[in-house]
Amino acid sequence: MPIVTNARVLFNDVPKGYPEPGRTTVYDTSLEIDVEKTLPDGGFLIKTLVLAIDPYMRHRMRDRTVKSYMPAFERGQPLENFGVGVVLRSEHSSVSAGDHLYGLFPFQEYFVSKDPGPFRVLDNKEHLPWSTYVGVCGMPGQTAHHGWREYARPKKGDVVFVTAGAGTVGATVIQLAKMQGLKVIASVGSEEKVSFISSIGANVAFNYKTDSTLDILEKEGPINMHVPSSSGESLEAALETAAVDACFIECGMISGYNEEPYYVKNLDRIFKQGIQLCGFAVLRLQKWDDEFYKTIPGMVSRGEIQYSENVKRGLEHVGQAILDVQVGRNKGRTVILVQDE
Repeated sequence: MPIVTNARVLFNDVPKGYPEPGRTTVYDTSLEIDVEKTLPDGGFLIKTLVLAIDPYMRHRMRDRTVKSYMPAFERGQPLENFGVGVVLRSEHSSVSAGDHLYGLFPFQEYFVSKDPGPFRVLDNKEHLPWSTYVGVCGMPGQTAHHGWREYARPKKGDVVFVTAGAGTVGATVIQLAKMQGLKVIASVGSEEKVSFISSIGANVAFNYKTDSTLDILEKEGPINMHVPSSSGESLEAALETAAVDACFIECGMISGYNEEPYYVKNLDRIFKQGIQLCGFAVLRLQKWDDEFYKTIPGMVSRGEIQYSENVKRGLEHVGQAILDVQVGRNKGRTVILVQDE
């Protein structure tokens, strides 16, 4: 293979509000690589195949002095998120050429790593598309599965309210809840998404932009569980209609990433109703990883868990894809197909 361009996407500037393609992030083609001669130097050379676009990436687009649960992106360096790649060459005893690895990848077509610790070797015996391993069989699916296994204690007759129901986390939670015979109320931001969540089992599916969340929950609740990746007014409505001893499994706050947060006014409902708040980041629940990989890919392969993907080909589309996810224009999981195997 001749010397080729090693394209990447760099974090360029902290956005004020929504990220701007070409300003917040920059597509860069200044690097080249000789894939056949580049020395792993005791490590391994990875060819990136697919990368995920996640809402939380906006939270990492901040000044590095602001501390949080995930480090800020470094200006002038590639973005980073979950990806799948194939090992082209390896000088490390625990990694072999041909292995497919899942983990946090730089947004770059090729890169060398010396540490196999952060990566998981995927066997993919179900022969699923690699894109599923950054979606329903990756971090978002893990967020739904791990949070449900760790915190949900469903009982017959329980009512679950899922926000962002068309996203991979929300859609997976809807299906896990339906498998246990629960009533599911789910909200989304378009009529097309209403159709999708209805098709995967939501008993009550509504568009929060045209229907009042509070009115729907007052009619269909009270709710025993709330599993969101949003916050603001939907959280306020959920608190207002929570049953006694309800469980709120909090795994995201996208509504506060790009604009002034909506400050919830009825937090007193937490003690009045005895609500249990369970906040988590999925990387803290890795004890459930082995169970996840033993069960979820097979369920996806058999059609027991359905998913939706929005695949864009090429790193040059990353900036726009990030913006689309933030404003809700994406339909299902947004994946960047970096290059074919």
